[in-house]
Amino acid sequence: MKQVRIMIRNENDNKITAIVMTGLMMCLIMVATMFIKLPIPFTQGYVHLGDSMIFLSILVLGKKNGSIAAGVGSAMGDIIGGYAFWAPWTLVIKFLMAFLMGAFVEHMEKKGRNNTGSFGISAMEIVGMVIAGIEMVVGYYIASAVMYGNLLVPVPSIPWNVGQFAVGMVIASIIASALCKTPAKKYFAIK
Repeated sequence: MKQVRIMIRNENDNKITAIVMTGLMMCLIMVATMFIKLPIPFTQGYVHLGDSMIFLSILVLGKKNGSIAAGVGSAMGDIIGGYAFWAPWTLVIKFLMAFLMGAFVEHMEKKGRNNTGSFGISAMEIVGMVIAGIEMVVGYYIASAVMYGNLLVPVPSIPWNVGQFAVGMVIASIIASALCKTPAKKYFAIK
């Protein structure tokens, strides 16, 4: 009986840890989106460091919780940061961004092709970030085209969005590499 109680307590601890880590990543994504931003010239948008925390959320939490943190945290950043009209688009785009990365990384892990490099992050995780970044660029292009009713208006934002996810990849890789060297790594999805 004691063994059963220990198993249940460990399952509850894992669930609580997942909930707390998801909430933490939501907040980190929101803060990085809201407070560290640069307005894009000739548009009503901005670039931010939120993508770095989105990539990190997938590496730390995995596909399911990382995607929830990405969508909700980014949308909250838009709402609180004064861009509420973008929040529904952001919720979907950033959720899909994270989900695609998580699904790709999981698929590669199942095939045994996700070997962690010497820096604590694998080439397949980098490829997953690129796929996710491309989805984000295309998603915001479509959203802007729909909102403004013009296919040319969102074109100037494309290089800015590419730069945003590229910088996010670098920052997430550095942080993930550091996290892999800590005792707390046992709680993370990072291998």
